[in-house]
Amino acid sequence: MEVYDLVIVGGGPIGIACGLEAQKKGLRYLIIEKGPIVNSLFNYPSNMQFFSSSEKLEIDNIPFISTEAKPKRDEALEYYRRIVTSNKLHIHLFEKIETVHKTENLFTIVSDKRKYSASNVVLATGFYDLPKTLEVPGEDLSKVSHYYNNPHYYASQKLAIIGASNSAIDAALECYRKGSEVTLIIRGPEVGSRVKYWVRPDIINRIEEGSIKAYFNATVKEIKKDTLIIESLEGEKTLENDFVLALTGYMPNFEFLEKLGIQLSEDGKKLPNYNPNTMETNVSGLYLAGVICGGMETHKWFIENSRVHAKIIIKNILKTNAKT
Repeated sequence: MEVYDLVIVGGGPIGIACGLEAQKKGLRYLIIEKGPIVNSLFNYPSNMQFFSSSEKLEIDNIPFISTEAKPKRDEALEYYRRIVTSNKLHIHLFEKIETVHKTENLFTIVSDKRKYSASNVVLATGFYDLPKTLEVPGEDLSKVSHYYNNPHYYASQKLAIIGASNSAIDAALECYRKGSEVTLIIRGPEVGSRVKYWVRPDIINRIEEGSIKAYFNATVKEIKKDTLIIESLEGEKTLENDFVLALTGYMPNFEFLEKLGIQLSEDGKKLPNYNPNTMETNVSGLYLAGVICGGMETHKWFIENSRVHAKIIIKNILKTNAKT
């Protein structure tokens, strides 16, 4: 069995950046992605526009040219796909990692298709796979989704959107403008402070004029076939409802990290134990890259501030190899 210098788990922008850097330095590497190239971005809403400008989404100084300063989802898919194909990166797609374990100085990586051996492993798996659930009766109904794609699906329907972040607010505005009767359920007293600055006034105005109904300081108590029961400062209310978008955020697969032996903080943030100077975890040869470094604080790491992880990791691997 071929022994790789490193196996990169996750084929998103940061995983691709790690592959590019490894390739430039002559390392034997492989990227393994459970879906298509940049799977998480592919599953973003079809009309999504990034908060960051295009140059902040660039990796390895490869220019990202977009029609507007802040690119759209499809432009990002095109950009990262071309990087993978034009650089002939070694990547296996639609292959899911099942276990990773270390014996002496080598990792054994087992996927649903085959087995690999590597001296180092980089986890660049992001956080988009596990939604933060509501834990209320009816959440498993078919009318409930934790992911949003296109507003057309909800046209002429009574749609409840739970959340106050960018994903929830973007969905609310898009669906309202395609003919949905939108109701926002927001746990706090106002629209989220991190909502894109050019979007926040829009949603506030739509709420104030009554085009979009919003319940603040509100939580969902139960979801039923044709209704939604919420608890707010106005007391318990039953709302007529056709669909529910629970856009309450996502989190890394902490169970997977713990199985690998990575220590997590016990303060509720579940911050993984790693050295920011090397990105190496408490498990020798096991590295973290990208948003996964933030634990539950998924808003702290983005493409623009974690693309440097690739150079840090590869530099440390080369330094370690030189010593052995």
